[in-house]
Amino acid sequence: MSSDLRSTDLSAPRRTVRRGGLIVALVAAAIVVYGLSIRAKESEALKEWTDDQAVPSVTLVSPQQDSSARTLELPARLEAFARAPIYARASGYLKQWHADIGSEVKAGQVLGEIETPDLDQQLLQAKADVATAKVNAELAGTTAKRWQSMLNTDAVSKQEVDERIGDYAAKQAILQAAQANLDRIQATKGFTKLVAPFAGVVTARSTDIGALINAGESGQPLFVVSDTRKLRLYVNVPQSYVPAIGKGAAAKVTIPGRPGVEYSAKLVASAQAVDAASGTTLFQFLVPNEDGELLPGGFARASIELPASAATLSIPASALIVRQDGVRVATLDEHDKVVLKTVTIARDLGKTLEIGSGIEAGDRLVDSPPDDIADGLQVRAPADAGAGAAKS
Repeated sequence: MSSDLRSTDLSAPRRTVRRGGLIVALVAAAIVVYGLSIRAKESEALKEWTDDQAVPSVTLVSPQQDSSARTLELPARLEAFARAPIYARASGYLKQWHADIGSEVKAGQVLGEIETPDLDQQLLQAKADVATAKVNAELAGTTAKRWQSMLNTDAVSKQEVDERIGDYAAKQAILQAAQANLDRIQATKGFTKLVAPFAGVVTARSTDIGALINAGESGQPLFVVSDTRKLRLYVNVPQSYVPAIGKGAAAKVTIPGRPGVEYSAKLVASAQAVDAASGTTLFQFLVPNEDGELLPGGFARASIELPASAATLSIPASALIVRQDGVRVATLDEHDKVVLKTVTIARDLGKTLEIGSGIEAGDRLVDSPPDDIADGLQVRAPADAGAGAAKS
């Protein structure tokens, strides 16, 4: 009986130890399982965060319809309404000049006089030739009449009479040639006075007293007279804007040195052709200049109002993608995936572009798209993406 009691006393602590060990093992297993689950959740959260960060964020804009008129600003140049370089028609030496640069002159006013000693001698010789030819013609005429009167008396032959008449006709021709030469020299002598062809301002004088003058346009003009009461404004307009500039279009003109001052100009003509070298058409405007504030030959800036087209959509230039396969824009579908669309540019207004075709008013456009953007790329757009507007 004592042995049974001893056995009972020994088995009780063993069961207690086993129970405690089991509890410890269960607690340890629970701690391990809990740690693994926490680590799995953290790994899944990290993966989700990484995947979310891998989706690029973009800024969106919407195409805009602008019904307001646009202004096209282009460089221009001013030219005199009429400009006449004065060349010499007679050779000699400048005797004197009567108008200097900046002088206002009237039509027909003498600008300078040329001394022509060689031409004067030619004139004297031509007059002498005319006098000689006239005397010879008169003598030949008298002789011809006498021989004609003797023809009926059989004192002279018909052949001799015809010879005298022919000689008289030849002498008359010589007289006419001498007279024509005299008229030519006298006309040339009239060009020794350089006159203004119209009222204006002397804008250049490239000769002085005693200077050798050669007839013709081989050198610089002696004087230049310009009509500056109104000026011509020449503007080279790019081909894409030409159809928008109608007859009677107006422009505002500004010039360096007069900030804040604008002058009005009216369209009077266009070249009606495109220059193949520059891709522009030359337009001519007329600018009043009664006060003489504008100077011919100067540079200016012309602002031309262009009517807006209601069917044209405007987008910021930063939304454009230019690649080897063409000009495109990146739009987003309902799942915020990229759809590349090919567009045509109607007008380039600098910061904004007018698109002729390829997009619609409700499209969502990616502004400043990354270089590696492609069709089907998933992106993250702001919640108010539809409220974006084209930048101006």
